[in-house]
Amino acid sequence: MKMRNRRVLVCDCEKTMPLSSLGLEKVCQKAGGEGELFLNTQLCRSQIENYQAALESGEELLVACTQEAPLFSEIADDFQANDRVSFTNIRETAGWSRDVAQVAPKMAALLAAAAVETEPFGSVTLTSEGNCLIYGPSDLALQAARQLSDRLKVTVLISEDEGSLPPEPMAFPIFAGRINRLSGYLGAFEAEIESYAAPSPSSRSAFAFEDWKGPTSLSCDLLLDLSGGSPFLPAHERHDGYLRPDPGDVVAVQKALLDASGLVGEFEKPKYVKYDESICAHSRSRQQGCNRCIDSCPLSAIQSLGDIVEVDPHVCGGCGLCAASCPTGAMDYRLPDTASLVERIRVLLSSYRASGGESPVLLFHDGQHGRELLSYMARLGNGLPANVLPVEMNEVTQGGFDIYLCALAYGTAATAILVPPSKRDDLPVLEETIELVESISDGLGYGRGHFSLIDALDPDAVEQQLEALPQGAAAAASSFLPLGNKRSRSYLALGHLHDNAPTPVDRIALPDGAPFGRIEIDTEGCTLCQACIPACPVGALLDDPDRPWIGFQEEACVQCGLCQSTCPENVITLIPQVDFTDEAKKPRTLNEAEPFHCIRCGTPFGVKQSIERIVEKLSGLHSMYMQEEQIDRVRMCEDCRVAATFEDPNTPMAAGPRPAMHTTEEDLRLQEERRKNREANRTGSESGESS
Repeated sequence: MKMRNRRVLVCDCEKTMPLSSLGLEKVCQKAGGEGELFLNTQLCRSQIENYQAALESGEELLVACTQEAPLFSEIADDFQANDRVSFTNIRETAGWSRDVAQVAPKMAALLAAAAVETEPFGSVTLTSEGNCLIYGPSDLALQAARQLSDRLKVTVLISEDEGSLPPEPMAFPIFAGRINRLSGYLGAFEAEIESYAAPSPSSRSAFAFEDWKGPTSLSCDLLLDLSGGSPFLPAHERHDGYLRPDPGDVVAVQKALLDASGLVGEFEKPKYVKYDESICAHSRSRQQGCNRCIDSCPLSAIQSLGDIVEVDPHVCGGCGLCAASCPTGAMDYRLPDTASLVERIRVLLSSYRASGGESPVLLFHDGQHGRELLSYMARLGNGLPANVLPVEMNEVTQGGFDIYLCALAYGTAATAILVPPSKRDDLPVLEETIELVESISDGLGYGRGHFSLIDALDPDAVEQQLEALPQGAAAAASSFLPLGNKRSRSYLALGHLHDNAPTPVDRIALPDGAPFGRIEIDTEGCTLCQACIPACPVGALLDDPDRPWIGFQEEACVQCGLCQSTCPENVITLIPQVDFTDEAKKPRTLNEAEPFHCIRCGTPFGVKQSIERIVEKLSGLHSMYMQEEQIDRVRMCEDCRVAATFEDPNTPMAAGPRPAMHTTEEDLRLQEERRKNREANRTGSESGESS
């Protein structure tokens, strides 16, 4: 059978899943599958030739097994076909469940969703030569250095001398000092050190240090921090190459030593986010707008470069909080790309319904903590309920409002997010996103309770919470394609939710900071200077070259506040809301005025009320505007103003008559006459002196 041009290989895992009795072939055909579905029983062992034959066909393959993926990948490598094989799990996520009699629609949906293509992502290379700086009290640091010195190029920096016996021979460099600051990443750390000193070579029963050298810096590829003090890097556990075990935990220290010994060589690291500076709302003309990505990044991998920001891919840990919080989509997560993830959700839900499934519940989880919990639930417990559809993400914190709005529009009855303990500090961004979507859902009459966070560590507790999930009113399922960027996908979902809402209101007020809304301008105080228009990074504010006019298109506005901070009159107010009317899709007038016409040539320029106000304030109050003809220059366009200034005989810029032009012959003749005159004058003066 083929799904989305991928040949599907399914195995009942030695008959532990009753795939034949489930009628999986017919169900998969309803979900978009084409052809006959051949069921294997031991694809990874006795029927391995079926897999090899599929590889020889040259087709794109989808293997419904993740446990034996390393074996299948090794065989595919022999056929140079690794790029043609992908894997999905229908055993722990569906087949091993107490609801196994009802899981056929879910299996078909999982297969269909797994066949969705994703865009490739880029990567950066981290290179480590094994230069390891070990920092900590002397006894522990020296013991760690002895264990690592035959694998790494070790340097010891003693933070506290405990009277340790100096080693003989001195097999690795030893210094004393305190780290003040650490920056960088695996392969390129830089430690700023104070009270730096080297031990005396004559140290006998204890270290005797030479004179303190003062502040210095050391470069290293990785740092083993055994000091037990405050971490030198934010979210330190996510920084590759910075190892900071509890010095009192022998097991943790040994694990850190083992990890450190493997950090030598070249490592490919994904570029987790793609940045589009053209729609970034960070800043304009030194006015700060959106700062969400910088504020949300736990590793400080994002910094401001003026009007735009920069993501350091070497430091980025891939949490996705920047992409989740970005109101414009300038930050887009790439593992997988958000558009492909939303398309996978669409295919999953639509295939589930087409196969006969009802009341679908989405379960977002990551590939480490979440996948492990699902495995425990399937092997030791009841497994996932038949209507719970798992969606694996690289990080559960990568989801933005567009993903959850689309999930509602595609008809999910509830959505659960399985949060690993390591991500609990990152929940504020996720909770803010969920609150935004819940507010919109509630305003349209769908109610609240569509989204739940599950952070339990016990698989039994996770099972109980999944079975007890609250479910709001589900929207009529849509199947629109998630085209465009983050804003486009969101408005496609919002339009569908509004069209099918129990109470389809025109507008819903949103909390401050929401990425949807409009602006108001106090027209009494606005001079139509239009400084706000070039400040808008998303083109929500519009102008007209032929008249003083400020327009606004609400669907484009992200409420970044740049127009408000740029306005010299402080007459702009942000109003967070979501507007479902056609007015939000079309430009509308915020302020306009009659243009002033030049009194000399009639060309329209400026704003009539502003010109009249300037004339009123300058008349008789300034030395340059005491006469009517001087005041009239204010009423002229820029070209006529310059012409009138030069026509004024009293203009201070007058430079007298222009000197006459001469030909080359005339110039040479004049020079010759001046030379003769100088000689005649010199001869006459000499005659007078002699007489």
